[in-house]
Amino acid sequence: MTDPLSATGVTVRRAGDGDTVGGVPPRWVALPETVEEIAAVLRACAAHDLAVVPVGGGTKLHWGPPPSRCDVLLDLCCLNEVLEHAAGDLVVRVQAGVTMETLSGVLAAKGQELALDVPFADDATVGGTLAAALPGPRSFRYGTARDLLIGVTVVLADGTIARSGGKVVKNVAGYDLGKLFTGSYGTLGVIAEATFRLHPLPAERCWVTAETSADDVPGIAAALAASQAEPSAVEVERPGPRGPVTLAALVE
Repeated sequence: MTDPLSATGVTVRRAGDGDTVGGVPPRWVALPETVEEIAAVLRACAAHDLAVVPVGGGTKLHWGPPPSRCDVLLDLCCLNEVLEHAAGDLVVRVQAGVTMETLSGVLAAKGQELALDVPFADDATVGGTLAAALPGPRSFRYGTARDLLIGVTVVLADGTIARSGGKVVKNVAGYDLGKLFTGSYGTLGVIAEATFRLHPLPAERCWVTAETSADDVPGIAAALAASQAEPSAVEVERPGPRGPVTLAALVE
């Protein structure tokens, strides 16, 4: 079969050994650079009955069962721009291929942060973080990715571009596609852009840990919840079923 994506004008290459998804090899890798190019690829794939798997940093492609078919790997690495950072409004608009580490650096320069704890942040992308709905321990205080998302641009399987939300925190325009697409693992369409509400970077941050017994954990947790030093995260570690418990709280 000749390349069915050539008419889109999007950069496309033959897939290699490193492009497999759960052991399933794609035939082509498409590298769109704009929302419109994502739409062009998906329209062509729909017309030729090609199965598409979107990918960001590839840190979570092994999550869940492998796809039954993967004709086109839609690599969003070229959509890697922070489009707008309205520091005065604590809002940022970013393309899906931006890594979480890059975004953190841009925001930190203005004393702000997107309060998500994402593993493999140097490779994990904004789009992948939303698609996998990674909460992180700091969601105890700041909420999840779904809670911090206030606007989203997505491309549906037929190439339709849909936008929801906006650049203000209190926005009631249209359907809340952000909540629908967060945690969808790329099954509903492709997340292309996202707008988040931000938080100021804390002046200080420290972890407080204590070793205790499992029976004491509920009481300590209740005391932490009632404390004026509201923790941003609470983690419990117990290496063995009968060993001591280590309780850690992040205070900012």
